[in-house]
Amino acid sequence: MSRLIKTKSVPEGEEGVYTHPFFKSLIKRSLRYLSAGYPVHFTGPSGVGKTTLALHLAKKRKRPVVMISGNEDLSNEDLIGAYKGYRRKKSDDNFIRTVRKIEEEVTESWVEGRLYEAVKNGYTVVYDEFTRSRPDTNNLFLSVIEEKLLPLYGAKSKESHVKVHPDFSLIFTSNPTEYVGIYETQDALLDRMITIPFHMMDKEAQIAVVRERTSIETSKAEKIVNLMEKVNELCEDTQDGLSLRASIMIADIAEKYQLPIDGNNEDFENLLLDTTFFTLNLCNEDTEDLRERILGLCRNV
Repeated sequence: MSRLIKTKSVPEGEEGVYTHPFFKSLIKRSLRYLSAGYPVHFTGPSGVGKTTLALHLAKKRKRPVVMISGNEDLSNEDLIGAYKGYRRKKSDDNFIRTVRKIEEEVTESWVEGRLYEAVKNGYTVVYDEFTRSRPDTNNLFLSVIEEKLLPLYGAKSKESHVKVHPDFSLIFTSNPTEYVGIYETQDALLDRMITIPFHMMDKEAQIAVVRERTSIETSKAEKIVNLMEKVNELCEDTQDGLSLRASIMIADIAEKYQLPIDGNNEDFENLLLDTTFFTLNLCNEDTEDLRERILGLCRNV
């Protein structure tokens, strides 16, 4: 469900793709929003690097990082904590031989939830794919963000809430609501965070990401990103098109097996078809000659 990540400072000059102007500006703005007490929300299709950026941003805060993975089974107990199991203490007093005194005490054991731990100690929480969790579970974050209080629902605690530590911050990531297996986000929660869509990533930033993830040459990464932009235009539904991950996969395989980025090379043609045809077939009503249309774009590389 979640894990505590020890933060490490990144040596100067080793931030890779995050030195690109697009990411430098994004990181600078996001750190400003977090410092002002507002959660940041990165949203966009799978494969564009939302989670990696969220973790990088969290480490910039120089506080311990707690990562929570959204899922349907996530509950308030997972986030707040709960009494789980019992602790038994038994005392047997036989100091006087003719008198025996036995005392037994049974108490419940409290296990802290990750959100409780982060709120209390001022950690940074990265809530990855939070829309995969049920809305009633995510409602817990409303009072954390707005009132700076974590209510202890059903915790059988004498305290009704815990105050949010001044250093506590929240970074959310999500896929758009069109994706399968996620819940529609409550307007009340979205209204309390600053949402940055990743479809705003320009071509130069995409090239930088592909190059960083695969170690491929910049010129080759540029050819792949340009090609995928044209191939993606074959998709009638822009919401269901290819993500940046397709470019990364093509670049990664081409680099590992030294395939030329050449539209007339059979291996490269097959790689392009294998990574794009299925998705494009789903987002088009008319799929006749789709294979040839993809190859036609490929041959112009």
